[in-house]
Amino acid sequence: MGGVTSDQVQIVLVAAACAVGVGVVGLLAAWLVRHLSIRWQLGLVVLVSVGSVLAGVVAVARLMFISPHDRQVVSLVAGVSGLVGMLVALALGAAIARWSAALREGARLLDAHGSYVADPRGPSELQALAAELERTSERLAESRLREARLEESRRELVSWVSHDLRTPLAGMRAMTEALEDGLAADPARYQRQIRAEVDRMVRMVDDLFELSRIHAGVLRISPETVLLGDLVSEAIAGADPVARARSVRLGGSVDHGIEVTADAAALSRVMTNLIMNAIRHTPADGSVEIRGRLVDDGTEQAVELSVSDQCGGLSEDDMGRVFDLAWRGGGAARTPAPETGDGVEGPGAGLGLAIVKGLIEAHRGVVAVENVDGPAPAGCRFLVRLPV
Repeated sequence: MGGVTSDQVQIVLVAAACAVGVGVVGLLAAWLVRHLSIRWQLGLVVLVSVGSVLAGVVAVARLMFISPHDRQVVSLVAGVSGLVGMLVALALGAAIARWSAALREGARLLDAHGSYVADPRGPSELQALAAELERTSERLAESRLREARLEESRRELVSWVSHDLRTPLAGMRAMTEALEDGLAADPARYQRQIRAEVDRMVRMVDDLFELSRIHAGVLRISPETVLLGDLVSEAIAGADPVARARSVRLGGSVDHGIEVTADAAALSRVMTNLIMNAIRHTPADGSVEIRGRLVDDGTEQAVELSVSDQCGGLSEDDMGRVFDLAWRGGGAARTPAPETGDGVEGPGAGLGLAIVKGLIEAHRGVVAVENVDGPAPAGCRFLVRLPV
């Protein structure tokens, strides 16, 4: 095969010069029509491509002294090809414009209603964008539902806390007036009752403060390596008098040597809240069981802590709201029973399980609840899973 001749070099240079000239003009035109529809920009691409070929062919034909008839034939062929290419580009641009308009309308509906269904038509890039919009609409719908439930919980919290504070305050006012007027038959009993009510309201205010820190994202934990068995033993020992006063059997077991990296105070509060919640909803002669173990799902190891009660189970609606702010369950009384001398108290403000969820999530763990059936009375099992 011979080398490149001088004629071929000259043809290449002429064709390149024509293509560059047409390309520069095309870039200028593209800048001028940059705000127009994509159909015109696709047409411009085809026009520049065909124009470059046509200009190069005509220039080379003149250079090679091709007859005018042959140049006309070549020009007609290139022109017809360019026209067909232009029509195809305009048709494709119109289709892309329609698909883009559908995406724009979907985005508008997404902003207005939070729902969008992907259109399977169009190129893969637009389909991927539509699929992402559909996933975004699902996330928006979930967040709006959570926001609505959170707002409802906040309204309930304000209502319930106001009620829970008003009742003991009215009682304490009546008792203090009786003490002042000398009408109290047993002043020492009145003083103990006032102290118990004050302690209960202090705990309620502490819970509100803890929740405000969790929701504001300013909760700080101090993780350290602790033995799970020690924390569970301390929580059981602290709750045992309450369980005895309610005739509830309290027991548990933890696999030997399980260590977890967590904030000891926060995890202790989690267990205390779960155990006290279980005792509160378990009838007399029932039992509450605490279990701690190490689980491995094949991808990572985790520490699982479960608290099982005999509350009778939860409905589907209650199952989805059990960790909501101010939730007390459909059958829970809203007026708290006065605290007795043994430390047994009535229903709280519905903050304990919300605090549990916030503290566990701060440890990058998960908490869930499930109904438990079996030979024993039906109940609930709260499951806490923490990374090792």
